[in-house]
Amino acid sequence: MAAPAPKQEEQQPHPVKDQLPAISYCLTSPPPWRQCPFPLPLLSSAAFQEWIDRSPWLTTPSVFAAEAILLGFQHYLVMLGTTVIIPTALVPQMGGGNEEKARVIQTLLFVAGINTLLQSFLGTRLPAVIGGSYTFVAPTISIILAGRYNGIADPHEKFVRIMRGTQGALIVASTLQIIMGFSGLWRIVVRLLSPLSAAPLVALVGFGLYELGFPSVAKCVEIGLPQIILLVALSQYIPNLVPLLGTAFERFAIIMSVALVWLYAFFLTVGGAYKNAAPKTQFHCRTDRSGLVGGAPWISVPYPFQWGAPTFDAGEAFAMMAASFVALVESTGAFIAVSRYASATPCPPSVMSRGIGWQGVGILLDGLFGTANGSSVSVENAGLLGLTRVGSRRVVQISAGFMIFFSILGKFGAVFASIPGPIIAAIYCLLFAYVGMAGVGFLQFCNLNSFRTKFIVGFSVFMGLSVPQYFNEYTSVAGYGPVHTHARWFNDMINVVFSSKAFVGGAVAYLLDNTLHRHDSTARKDRGHHFWDRFRSFRTDPRSEEFYSLPFNLNKFFPSF
Repeated sequence: MAAPAPKQEEQQPHPVKDQLPAISYCLTSPPPWRQCPFPLPLLSSAAFQEWIDRSPWLTTPSVFAAEAILLGFQHYLVMLGTTVIIPTALVPQMGGGNEEKARVIQTLLFVAGINTLLQSFLGTRLPAVIGGSYTFVAPTISIILAGRYNGIADPHEKFVRIMRGTQGALIVASTLQIIMGFSGLWRIVVRLLSPLSAAPLVALVGFGLYELGFPSVAKCVEIGLPQIILLVALSQYIPNLVPLLGTAFERFAIIMSVALVWLYAFFLTVGGAYKNAAPKTQFHCRTDRSGLVGGAPWISVPYPFQWGAPTFDAGEAFAMMAASFVALVESTGAFIAVSRYASATPCPPSVMSRGIGWQGVGILLDGLFGTANGSSVSVENAGLLGLTRVGSRRVVQISAGFMIFFSILGKFGAVFASIPGPIIAAIYCLLFAYVGMAGVGFLQFCNLNSFRTKFIVGFSVFMGLSVPQYFNEYTSVAGYGPVHTHARWFNDMINVVFSSKAFVGGAVAYLLDNTLHRHDSTARKDRGHHFWDRFRSFRTDPRSEEFYSLPFNLNKFFPSF
């Protein structure tokens, strides 16, 4: 007997969604702030709501928000990875020791808190954490290797001089994003983005960071691999096996898994498991090798020009400006991913441009305070929005409070900052994947049966992976990039630009999408351009006002278009 014919609705593909469904708390719906005489029970969403309905006293105004605070702390915990890894790599090369490293981490954390608050209140208003960026590492290393610092014998003096050089370069580089953002120039660029050209850009913002994933986990696989397994189990499997506690495991899987594996690593350390191991293994595996707790002061408030007056060099400023432009493109992709996981509508170009302007202000603050690194949108925190399904703006603002608090109380912040790197890298394996899939998700708006679509997506992703791989391999073998002229600043500019997977892939997709059969009506539909038409202006979709309008009626003075 033949099988019955499938129903008509079963043959239809999944409908496209302007806003991502199944998000527990979207951009403007923070987790509940409720007065509780005892801790909130960690129930599933349906059971939790039923319990609230039977308890009217829970709806009273509150000063206590256990869930929101824990979620904010989790964002702080995730952003610590980049905040610690970058100074740990740079400060010793600059001539600094554990004390200098701890102060740089404190400063980077303090400025990240300020920048995150500025972005959430005055920038895009998305729940985006603004933290340190790997894009600025290469020009910073170029400054470290500058010949004018070779004759300085005192390590601390050398560190301070190099820090002042990076400050000057960052201050100049910040003007690029400030001008492009606040003048509206970046708005013109973003208006030409379609779902087809956005997909490779956003995908490579996440997938392009694969080097920071398992290769770093493998540096101490006995703690990195358990972290991956435990995080996947707690966030994906346990919620289905134990529905009553499913929401708790989904939202706090990182806090739970990190606590357990960190404790396990501590027992391995005190038990002498690494007593006879190689120094490199001890550095990655032991919980007492960071040197941050001993080097950090009890209380310290970072302040502008704490290292002295910045120094300026034209060549170094140009190289840092190239990194700033790459960070601008990467942050655009990360903002798009954040808006998706916050269940908001696509970010209007004028709002995106405004956010880039405030990110430029953030880089200016990096230069004034002396962080040895520039700022961009934290990709790992964007992925955390997807893992927890909480895209609330308030949660990220709470996390900014944790950043500022623990940057001032140095010893306490140093304890959390001493989490072994392989544990952080294991977390990255999930979070970067979520950001990459946010980009892949935009292909739902495109015609995947179109050969134009296949060419643009396939070619841009391949080139986005292949070109930076060539630049990175060449540099690792030769000690310098493929572009090697007598003008070091020019070399740095080109090498930084073409070493970014997101930049190369996004630029190729953007160029092809806006030049190949651009005026063909079929191609316009295939690229999904018509789906985003109503979001190309702030006023053409009523939801933009809800998600992106400035607080305190500031839209009257700074209107969006």
